Amino acid sequence: MNKVLANRHALSDPLLFARRFLTGWRLAAFLVSLITLIPLLVVLFSLFSPEPEIWNHLRHYVLPDLLVNTFWLALGVALGTGFLGVSLAWLTAVCEFPGRRVFAWALMLPLAIPAYVAAFVNIGLFDFTGPLQTALRLWFGSSAWFPPIRSRGGVILVMTLALYPYVYLLARNAFMTQGKRSLEVAQSLGLSRVAGFFKVALPMARPWIFSGIMLALMESLADFGTVAVFNYDTFTTAIYKAWFGLFSLASASQLASILVMMVLLLALGEQSWRGAKRYHATGKSNQSRYTLKPLLAWASCLYAGLVLALAFAVPVGQLLVWCIEVYAEDFDSRYPMFVLHSVLLSGMAALLVVIAALLLAYTLRQYTDWPTRFFARLSTLGYAIPGTVLAVGVFIPVAWLDNQLIAFLKPWFGGGAILRGTLTVMLLAYVARFLAPGFNAIDSAMQRITRSQEEAARGMGLSGWRLFMRVHLPLLRGGIFSAAMLVFVDVMKEMPITLMTRPFGWDTLSVRVFEMTSEGQWERAALPAVALVLAGLIPVILLTRQTEH
Repeated sequence: MNKVLANRHALSDPLLFARRFLTGWRLAAFLVSLITLIPLLVVLFSLFSPEPEIWNHLRHYVLPDLLVNTFWLALGVALGTGFLGVSLAWLTAVCEFPGRRVFAWALMLPLAIPAYVAAFVNIGLFDFTGPLQTALRLWFGSSAWFPPIRSRGGVILVMTLALYPYVYLLARNAFMTQGKRSLEVAQSLGLSRVAGFFKVALPMARPWIFSGIMLALMESLADFGTVAVFNYDTFTTAIYKAWFGLFSLASASQLASILVMMVLLLALGEQSWRGAKRYHATGKSNQSRYTLKPLLAWASCLYAGLVLALAFAVPVGQLLVWCIEVYAEDFDSRYPMFVLHSVLLSGMAALLVVIAALLLAYTLRQYTDWPTRFFARLSTLGYAIPGTVLAVGVFIPVAWLDNQLIAFLKPWFGGGAILRGTLTVMLLAYVARFLAPGFNAIDSAMQRITRSQEEAARGMGLSGWRLFMRVHLPLLRGGIFSAAMLVFVDVMKEMPITLMTRPFGWDTLSVRVFEMTSEGQWERAALPAVALVLAGLIPVILLTRQTEH
């Protein structure tokens, strides 16, 4: 009671509130949250200071097409990833068919291929001048009946094949916890197996399926490379063109503010929907599965094999063929520099994210009050925000700070940019974008450290910094390694932030892919793309091992 009264008194006195809550750890968590909060607020405030000429131009010539394109892309990706992810998850989790053990982990491999890499490989294969349509014209005299890959359907198909593993991974975990017990209960109540799936198993897995679809939706809204390859205009391409095509940072920030509003509405919708319902897992399944009838079993095998071939085997095979063709003439002294820049940027970003995530996770360990949890939640919002938006949001305040520093230091050191054109903007945007995966990995490891372990250490005289260094840090090594690997690979593949904020001469593998694909040179983009795919396989293997155990 005394504690409650003390808290109420503290809330009524701002000075006392500040003294009570602004401890060293909380202050560190607050500063970390500013890295995400400042760019978001900068972009959102631009919505409240509209410039009439810019808005008239956007409203008449830009927004209608962007809204229509974005709506169909989001709807198509949601339906496509939902269907593929749920159906494949159900088959590999609950049913027995030839090849199930292999498909169970292999169907996650498409996560290793960046969507923009899958995009240019599919265009190279299935476009009018590609090998497939060329062969069709030789065999049948015409390929006019073949559906065009450079279309709205084409970009939806490519993004669906690249993003369905998000739904598959989460839905499979949900179905595995149910096993076939839920269906047996439904059948005992008179439902057929099909009716039991739709009325019992599917609703019970709905939160996980919805989360997977939300991840796919966020990725499709944030995507830049895929839609740029297809020349399919969405908000991300429009922001990039406004900044670098029209040289209008104001137009870019206005468009970014609309996109931020859409993403925040999606995030709030997910939180609201989740908050209204409670679901409980029933524990690990006993792995008992339905053995499908022979015809259905082989049809399931064919279906899973077709998806795996289109989403992973064919793109990787084509990339390797192109690599062999261009390696001798395309690999030159620039490639070691592309690799070095990619590795250096990824390493620095991973180090900064791990430090920030450790601060957040340890602060949450010490304090569980709502202000601390609120700022921790704010810090991880950046993963849902497109890289183009974060690049704009970070650049504007850094440019303002740069101007103030130049004005202050000019009498002594002369004019010239201090922060702009350096790695500062890029690294800050990386931290804001990828703090969420780093924090989740470390926080999960932190949750596994029991209170009794801490109490035992305190009983031996350890406290404060010594407790952190000698107990927490050694036990967090696995989580820190996973966080660093996930962020390292994410930054290796990241394209829009790198394109928009890199210093002059800092080209990376993803920039090389963009330069080659923007000129239609698919074969020459294969070499850096293979390096990115190989880097992407590392977290997929980690995820697979974690899922299987």
